Amino acid sequence: MNRILLIALFLTSFSSHAQILNIERYRLETDTTKSLMIKATGGLNIFNRSAAIDAPVNLFGYKWDINSMYHTGKHALIFVTNFDYLRINDNDFLNFGLMHGRAVYNRERRKNFETYVQYSFDNFRGLAPRWIVGGTFRNKLVKSEKITLVLGIGALYENETWEDPYGEGFVQVSFIKSANYASLRWSINDFVDLNLVNYYQVGYDREIAAFRNRISGTANLNTKITDRFSFNNSFEYSYEDRPIVPITPFIFAIRSGISFDF
Repeated sequence: MNRILLIALFLTSFSSHAQILNIERYRLETDTTKSLMIKATGGLNIFNRSAAIDAPVNLFGYKWDINSMYHTGKHALIFVTNFDYLRINDNDFLNFGLMHGRAVYNRERRKNFETYVQYSFDNFRGLAPRWIVGGTFRNKLVKSEKITLVLGIGALYENETWEDPYGEGFVQVSFIKSANYASLRWSINDFVDLNLVNYYQVGYDREIAAFRNRISGTANLNTKITDRFSFNNSFEYSYEDRPIVPITPFIFAIRSGISFDF
């Protein structure tokens, strides 16, 4: 059992998920020769290892992301899916999924507007599920060949259902929140680019007569190997000062992987 817990803790340290989608990370670079762009990343883990014949450890896990953007020239549609699954023996240890759709209006302008809808679940943390509908005013404060600095100011409606880890019931809540972010993208050279994003959401909860704050950040370093393959490293974190149910308020993830562009 101790070995199983160590394996699970090791793998989930690389598979934790922030509660805020970093859409800037998934925003594909504009290529005027293509109206449809798709980027896919995937991975699979399967093994059987045991020190004793009566104590097997069977592990099965997978992870895949699909990121796509379709544009007509003036406007664009973005669709993102992200799924992680991990099973150890007969127990589902991690089961996370996210689907995000976004419409971008006047995408080439320095100031534009976006609307989005998102569905996600995280069985390991007891989130089942979350629905989000919102909009963002996006302002490119700096736009050059090397550096892009973006400020986003918006609002969203959020509906969540959480399983109480110390009880037998579920807690359902709904909020209208202020949702804002700042994004920096720096093309260091022809092969390496850096993406930094910080999000901040806040909403007032009448049940506790207080504000609930949520912050999230990502540092993403992408290294181009060929025209289609790239090596990606990222650090993500998320913090909630007042979680709906008693769960760990701070989570993080360190990721490394290979991406393939269609």
